[in-house]
Amino acid sequence: MKKILILSASTGGGHNRAAKAIQEELFAKNIDCEIIDSLKFVSPTIDKIISKGYEKSAMYTPKAYGTIYKISDLKISKNEINSNLVLTYMIRKLKKLINTMQPDAIIGTHPFPLMAVSNLKKNNVIDIPIISILTDYTIHSTWIQEEVDNYIVGDEYVKYLLEEEGISKDKIYPYGIPIEKSFLSSDVEGIKKELNLEDKFTVLLMGGSFGAGNIKEAFLDLLSINKDFQIIVVTGRNSSLKDKIQKTLDSTNTDKHVVILPFTNKMNDILSVSDILITKPGGLTTTEALLKEIPMIIPYYIPGQEGENLDFLLNSGVALKTTEKYNLKILITLLMENPNRLNNLKSNIKSLKKLNSSENISNLIISKIK
Repeated sequence: MKKILILSASTGGGHNRAAKAIQEELFAKNIDCEIIDSLKFVSPTIDKIISKGYEKSAMYTPKAYGTIYKISDLKISKNEINSNLVLTYMIRKLKKLINTMQPDAIIGTHPFPLMAVSNLKKNNVIDIPIISILTDYTIHSTWIQEEVDNYIVGDEYVKYLLEEEGISKDKIYPYGIPIEKSFLSSDVEGIKKELNLEDKFTVLLMGGSFGAGNIKEAFLDLLSINKDFQIIVVTGRNSSLKDKIQKTLDSTNTDKHVVILPFTNKMNDILSVSDILITKPGGLTTTEALLKEIPMIIPYYIPGQEGENLDFLLNSGVALKTTEKYNLKILITLLMENPNRLNNLKSNIKSLKKLNSSENISNLIISKIK
């Protein structure tokens, strides 16, 4: 039986979700497939430092994270790889794993392990296809390695970005960022009943799995809008934020129906009953919103890849961004009073979203290992 190794990492939710979506599809095609969280595999301590460091910097020092992102967006030389202790250790550990597992191809949903296995291929330690799945709507130099055979990207925009970096167009497949098939289904009536939702305009407010962004300020803005709509707030794994939102609601005189939720595995249902999504533009969140045809309003984002995801959304005409004058109150009022504007955004999403991403990617993988 053919075997596939998928290398991911827990810096944000998108890398692992993409890996699981591909694994699900490969299993359905009777291909043996194992996912390795590369940072946890190398060292639980290193994983905590890097993954938690990403989470904390994204939440509390986003500008500093954005600066580091820009500085690191440079080609990394062989000498720099050899001097990077984490990467050097990862190369050694993955070499042993690959020798033991003997996979027929390697899929990467995070740049760190891709850099490691590309180094192994460059030094003739391995000679199997390496396929990179980019999990944002932009590129970063750490994703770009000469030894990568194919790049899966979320949109044609990203394809052109890679071509500008010298990657052959024949290597690039704009199949979309993969999401599990179960996400595409939804129980609209069930979630309405569970959350006691009314049949009216619904605004979903969130900040990814971390609950990052100025969600409390956005929530106060929504409560101040003199329009009849209901609000769902998803605070993710940020229990402190959930308490703040609840206290804000309790101290505010409002007739709006508000539902406050922690991290939930029912986002497919919740997005299906929402008319507008207010959020930061993470790769996973962006993909889910596009698949569910939900226009986005972006009042906050983490500088770096999310800022570039925002550029993609605005250039594609599928999202609005708040500014000092075009604030959340104005944008929500505009879309509610001018439904044609909302429909225009939805129409643009329909022309942009990528269906069957996981299936197309799995078919490509299988074609490479025959």
